[in-house]
Amino acid sequence: MAFIEIENMEFYAYHGCFNEERAIGTNFRVNLRMQVDTSLAQVSDSIEDTVNYLSVYQTVKKEMAIPSHLLENVADRIAARILEVYGTVESVCVKVTKLNPPLGGKMEGVSITIEKVR
Repeated sequence: MAFIEIENMEFYAYHGCFNEERAIGTNFRVNLRMQVDTSLAQVSDSIEDTVNYLSVYQTVKKEMAIPSHLLENVADRIAARILEVYGTVESVCVKVTKLNPPLGGKMEGVSITIEKVR
């Protein structure tokens, strides 16, 4: 088994509980870790024998484009979609961070991390 990670994907999206967040939008960061059997790809050197990173990125991008009130919902949808689309992924861990959230103080971000296992 191996872990394939796509780190610090950045998106501008419209997630949040406040109307302003859903109207104006803000910046988000997504980190993804997938457990995959890469033994065949390690020998074949063929992208067909592993998970295509570009395809995974496009899947995450599509889910980030769907507005949600909660980061919990966004992260869960991404994790579920990865397991649905990529049959070779045994488990997935998704961290979604809202950068500079409107909480009345200075902070880099707030995040949720969700893990799903097939």
